[in-house]
Amino acid sequence: MNLTSRNNLLDIRRIYVEPAAAELPRGQEILARYPAAERVEIESHHRIPELYGDETNVARWVRIKTEALVLGVKKSLTARPNGRSADFIAPSTANGCAMACAYCYVPRRKGYSNPITVFANIEQILGYLRRHAGRQGPKTEPNQVDPHAWVYDIGENSDCSLDATVSRNVRDLVELFRDLPEAKASFATKYVNQELLDWDPRGRTRIRFSLMPAADSKLLDIRTSPIADRIAAISDFVAAGYEVHVNFSPVVVRDGWLESWADLFTHLDDRLSPQAREQLAAEVIFLTHNDRLHEVNLGWHPKAEEVLWRPDLQQAKRSQTGGWNVRYRTGHKGRYVDALTDLLGTRLPYCRIRYAF
Repeated sequence: MNLTSRNNLLDIRRIYVEPAAAELPRGQEILARYPAAERVEIESHHRIPELYGDETNVARWVRIKTEALVLGVKKSLTARPNGRSADFIAPSTANGCAMACAYCYVPRRKGYSNPITVFANIEQILGYLRRHAGRQGPKTEPNQVDPHAWVYDIGENSDCSLDATVSRNVRDLVELFRDLPEAKASFATKYVNQELLDWDPRGRTRIRFSLMPAADSKLLDIRTSPIADRIAAISDFVAAGYEVHVNFSPVVVRDGWLESWADLFTHLDDRLSPQAREQLAAEVIFLTHNDRLHEVNLGWHPKAEEVLWRPDLQQAKRSQTGGWNVRYRTGHKGRYVDALTDLLGTRLPYCRIRYAF
């Protein structure tokens, strides 16, 4: 394996390994990539007490993300119907992240820390996806996801651009979908990985660069690529054969928020090539926060909560996991959505809005 892309987010010193993963070729490749790392044998990638569910880890939030890697086997392979970002959510080849966005929902589920977990049974996952896509046949009815192809989100619980610096899994997926005539891969990212420009996706992978005003990103998108770098990369990735959309997400309502978004749209318009403009589409997603994540953030990044936790603007709803999710209040949120989409239509009239909520 030749992975040339490096980043300053990872300094892997400890790898938690399921024995079955260590026996697979991809597992052996990853272990060989970090020969100096301590290896800790585990029964399951889901159950690592020193990483998950221990509230004392809040103080070591970023350090764990930097130094720990988990190597496991994905046991349940399903492609879940979606309908928003994709037609289907593909089985994960990784979850967790080395970045530390203050609004990320993954820590709510895994508890206090979510370093990257890589699944070594990539051949099994590729085979499942090849068969699943083959069963779908041609897409005969266009929808807002895509008019022609069945779209599979390959990065629901991780950032594929960053995952690609750890293993070849993401490249294997891009190469798989390159040769599937009725299907297309898709993933959202906040990390610019130039290595992906050499992969020749032939239009069969959609990258969704997540964008927000630079001041919001500096406060909330911890350890991610700067917004200016993400915008600058869009035209390069289109030229390299990717379909590139944007996620305006999450939209955070605060004093001066619309003016900040207007500045972002102007910057984006200034940097896009004609080819990038022609194929551009957007998802618009307003903030959803959570009481448990709020408590976690107070332990490591309380300043973010000044804009994320706004009881004066938000209403609560019981989540499926027993906590409380908070969203902007009914009625008010509709006006926020209309204001931003109207602004987008004025500043970037060529950018199709796939959905907004």
